[in-house]
Amino acid sequence: MPDATAPARDWLARDPDPRTRAELEALLAAGDDAELAARFAGRLAFGTAGLRGPMGAGPMRMNRLVVRQSAAGIARYLREHVPDATARGVVVAHDARHHSAAFAADCAEVLAGHGIPVVLAEGPQPTPVGVFAIRHLGTAAGIVVTASHNPSADNGMKLYMGDGAQIVPPVDGLVAAAIDAVAADGAVTPPGVPPAPVTPLPAAVVDAYRAAVLGRVPAPASPIRIATTAMHGVGGAPLARLLADAGHREVFPVAAQEAPDPDFPTVTFPNPEEPGATGLLAARMLEADAHVGLAVDPDADRVAVLVRTRDGEPRQLTGDDVGALLGEWLLAEVTSGPGRLVVCSVVSSSLLSRIADAHGAVFAETLTGFKWLCRPAMEEAGLTQVLAYEEAIGYAIGPDVRDKDGLSAAVAVASMASAAHAAGATLLDRLDDLHRRHGAHVTDNFSLRDESPGGAAKRAALVGRLIAAPPSHLGDAAVASVDAPAADVLRIRLEGGSRVVVRPSGTEPKLKCYCEAVEPAPDGDVHAARERARARLAAIRAALTPLVLD
Repeated sequence: MPDATAPARDWLARDPDPRTRAELEALLAAGDDAELAARFAGRLAFGTAGLRGPMGAGPMRMNRLVVRQSAAGIARYLREHVPDATARGVVVAHDARHHSAAFAADCAEVLAGHGIPVVLAEGPQPTPVGVFAIRHLGTAAGIVVTASHNPSADNGMKLYMGDGAQIVPPVDGLVAAAIDAVAADGAVTPPGVPPAPVTPLPAAVVDAYRAAVLGRVPAPASPIRIATTAMHGVGGAPLARLLADAGHREVFPVAAQEAPDPDFPTVTFPNPEEPGATGLLAARMLEADAHVGLAVDPDADRVAVLVRTRDGEPRQLTGDDVGALLGEWLLAEVTSGPGRLVVCSVVSSSLLSRIADAHGAVFAETLTGFKWLCRPAMEEAGLTQVLAYEEAIGYAIGPDVRDKDGLSAAVAVASMASAAHAAGATLLDRLDDLHRRHGAHVTDNFSLRDESPGGAAKRAALVGRLIAAPPSHLGDAAVASVDAPAADVLRIRLEGGSRVVVRPSGTEPKLKCYCEAVEPAPDGDVHAARERARARLAAIRAALTPLVLD
């Protein structure tokens, strides 16, 4: 085990935070070599999703020194590669997690110290507001301090360029190299550079965001009752205001989860996709007799949707269900004209492509992550983005949205549910209609979590082995084709119309597996078609699991 004592003492000399200095001094005093080695085994990698990880002392944790070094690297990149960055400036926003405000203030101070003006959100804001501000104000870049839906011990920061999109190669590599250079030379703030101003985010920007959201979808067609939860994040008040301004009068929040609380006391993981995370929302739906439940995650860039089954029980729709419903509604009832574009990721359901074909719209498929999903519309001037979505409950609605926006999507789902209600139908009825027309598309996605040392390398190696030597069968189904949309993504298409995608998560210590089966419903019996698809998926999953546990 390498001796981390010297790097730890060097870190202590540069760490501006008394809290993490005391933490590191305690580890040194205790002679905790294993923990010190873990803290100094490298540094948090800055990639296309920015930084994210547990808070604590040392370069492998999120802390003020890591944030300041990262901000300095971003500043160096901007000054070298974006000539007007010192005129246009940078937006910095943050969520309500522990130390997020301090991290945002550090970012602002360091950027200003490089002569780059900063517009700083003075209080917590949803990620979509921070992202919107970039293009609205015309800044050169934007930083949002957040760990999104990670556990309370984590924090992070996301970087966007002036186009309002998350960074992609080669920008991520250049920024990472600049951050490494700062860590090596220790120059967080350059000498002799007059500091630029730091000004507060104008309230007018939030008003403009709200107006943009409300302008993307029609007003309610019929009154419905809506239950909501903010999952202890920053989306509670903004979502309540948006729904009220949109015309929804009967909105019932989960009171225990409405106010920001960085400890997330009522949920183990503040992720609406996690089993049990939306339990209080389901209970609130029953209590309020709500038609729909909407759960935005802690930074409000994603939304989960619950509906009532025919026996009245709340049921959470999958991200693919919501993506298909939104695609159909937006193409059939909200938008018109040529060049309409809908986009989903390679791990999402194939149903959206069939919906696009039925409406004469353009369909595109990209790698996972909104850093890719927004690109087709950005790269083709003749196309107008109607919807981009990924199965992990992320949605971008409208031509001007280049990252997932849970608040905007929540308002859209409320309007869509209202339109169905006005026609005497529910969202489940609408989903049945889609499956009758295009086949029952059923998905079964699962993850294998591994937080052990070297876990990321093991996941990457496993996917590499499967790409190099894919199976010929999964259960009774023969493999029809295999491709690798990216170096760490394996897609297997099976005879009969099923498909499997395996990839490591880019933000969590997980290997993710995505399975889909499609069964026609020629007699209109979608329930029987779904049961046939589920049986096929069960056999596929049983055959796949031993391969990914290898």
